[in-house]
Amino acid sequence: MTTGDQNASIGPVPDELRRLGCCARNGRVRLFPLLLALWSLAAWSQANRGELRFSIADPSGAGLHARIGLDSRANQFHELRETDATGHLTVAMIPFGVHDVTVEQSGFTAYHTTIDVHSAIPQDQHLRLMLEGVRSAIRVSDQSTLIDLYSESTANQIGSEQIENRLSSLPGRSVQDLVVSQPGWLYEGNAVLHPRGSEYQTQFVVDGIPLMDNRSPSFGPEIEADDLESMSIFTAGFPAEYGRKMGGVVELNTRRQADPGLHGDLVIAGGSYDTLSGYARLQESRKNDAVTISASGSQTDHFLNPVVPQNYTNTGTRANFAATYERNLGSSDRFTIGARREFSRYLIPNELIQQQAGQVQNGGNFETLGTVRFQHIVSPDSLILLSAMVRANTNDLESNRNPIPIAAFLHNGFREGYFKGTYSLHHGRHEFKTGLESDAAFLHENFRYTITDPEQFDPGTQPTLSFADQRPDLEQSAFIEDLLRMENWTASLGLRCDHYQLLLNRQALSPRITFGRAFPGENLVLHASYDRVFQTPSFDNILISGSPLISAIDSDFLRLPVEPSSGNDFELGVTKGLADRVRFDASVYWRLARNAADDDQLLNTGISYPIAFDHSATYGAEGKLRVVAAGPVSGFVSYSYMVAMEWFPVTGGLFLEKMPRTYLPNSVGTFRRHRISETHWRLDGSPESVRGLG
Repeated sequence: MTTGDQNASIGPVPDELRRLGCCARNGRVRLFPLLLALWSLAAWSQANRGELRFSIADPSGAGLHARIGLDSRANQFHELRETDATGHLTVAMIPFGVHDVTVEQSGFTAYHTTIDVHSAIPQDQHLRLMLEGVRSAIRVSDQSTLIDLYSESTANQIGSEQIENRLSSLPGRSVQDLVVSQPGWLYEGNAVLHPRGSEYQTQFVVDGIPLMDNRSPSFGPEIEADDLESMSIFTAGFPAEYGRKMGGVVELNTRRQADPGLHGDLVIAGGSYDTLSGYARLQESRKNDAVTISASGSQTDHFLNPVVPQNYTNTGTRANFAATYERNLGSSDRFTIGARREFSRYLIPNELIQQQAGQVQNGGNFETLGTVRFQHIVSPDSLILLSAMVRANTNDLESNRNPIPIAAFLHNGFREGYFKGTYSLHHGRHEFKTGLESDAAFLHENFRYTITDPEQFDPGTQPTLSFADQRPDLEQSAFIEDLLRMENWTASLGLRCDHYQLLLNRQALSPRITFGRAFPGENLVLHASYDRVFQTPSFDNILISGSPLISAIDSDFLRLPVEPSSGNDFELGVTKGLADRVRFDASVYWRLARNAADDDQLLNTGISYPIAFDHSATYGAEGKLRVVAAGPVSGFVSYSYMVAMEWFPVTGGLFLEKMPRTYLPNSVGTFRRHRISETHWRLDGSPESVRGLG
């Protein structure tokens, strides 16, 4: 099948798949020279991050060394920085919202104010301190930072304190465990995240660079939580800047130390199942540049979810190495370069019969990633950002001893090149942003199997199969958005255009509309959003699932190219501040999709591939009550309710009728209704957690 071919190859189709009805359900890599030259993960500008540039002076106007504190309870953002000897300080990667600012220096009157950050364009703040005894200050209550009255949607924020005081996680799950603590997120399988019922439609945005592949422990290397400063988690009200994977967006902002000098961290932890982990970080900061290196590693005897309580053959090891170099090229330009190398190796857990036979299967993920970024301030009201990424990723599976009932071998990988350019403009009440991005991933699939116990399969099943193929996945997009503020109203209006070309050639226009209405006297915000989404299918094993060679396995099969998913998402929500320490968020939502994305397995190998159903509907309600630093106590309790349904016919992917014995595709015939309650409290820095699922 050539690129853009829309023809489907259909063998004899099982009766179950013919009927229209309602179904309620739930290595090594050779790297090109540029990649070797990049050895750190760059600090990228985010869709909802800004920058403040302070200039502090004494009464005569001379530069003054001072301490500056920033605090935003809504974003769990707390920073205490010092200016240089000339009174200058730049604080980057500040989450959008209202921030309480305090400037102090011995012998001078402390200065207090609030600053509203809602633009990626750096803001200059020229502040002058008065001599002690001369009172000239703007006093504000820090209650004003509990609720962002100018927010048009609700994005769950996880700050540095929650990251540092998080519960211990098994290796490969530190970030996922933080995400799944938020309303609307569930685990399935080996820590695969499901935002509001979506299958494999989560994207991680690491310092502004989107990663669209599955990042669960059995599919991709971990991004270590100790390496993060903050997280922003979206399930609705997506900016037009985001696309392709729209079930949920997780922004990860890596740590940066702005204070000059040498700084370091060392973390060592251990636990049950012979679990041991370590993390180290070192940074040297100067006036115009900074170098950061970090490394982490862990091992455990409980890496994946065991298939039996005995937890057979479940060891895993992972490691991560990164470095960053950032340089200011004058007051208008900034350049960052970096890369990351990470890998994980693990055993596939055995069932009892496999353990008795002595089966050993090895899995592994390997990734090397390099990034480069250039920021140029065109004028005080406009900014250009250029960023690029190259990476190489492999996913391996080997059956190297007594596999039962099938020996499977996998060596998949891709090389990806990504480019993005954006232009931001502030004009009156408007914050405009427009951009282009291009992503080219060159997929390589190599899979083979040998049936070792034919009695476990229906007669006539192909005893061996060997498959190898490669193809480019080409995706381009453009977007424009406007953040408009009118007194107590805030609106985000965006339009996105996407083009997708792999097995099919598709394009789509996606409007995004979000409104927020503030009631300052009540400390209340109401918001509503509409997202038109266009989601490209997962590319894990997509070539084999669309290959005519698969017909060699059996004569009874259905094979269709997997269409991108498109749909309409709606949300209504409320944010309310109670007293000055409690915040309440609640929302109801609907998601309607065509060609609803799902996944299934090829025979019994554990290898996942994408499929799609005709349409789906998901609806639910969520609530979260958070206590913010009430004395020594902080924490939250949340509740989620969700119903997800999908309907026949199958519109994409691979379905086989003759499976091992009476096997049927595990994605058909189940109904999902989730009610989740979670409680997290921290007392004097000691985290405790109680979670329930019913």
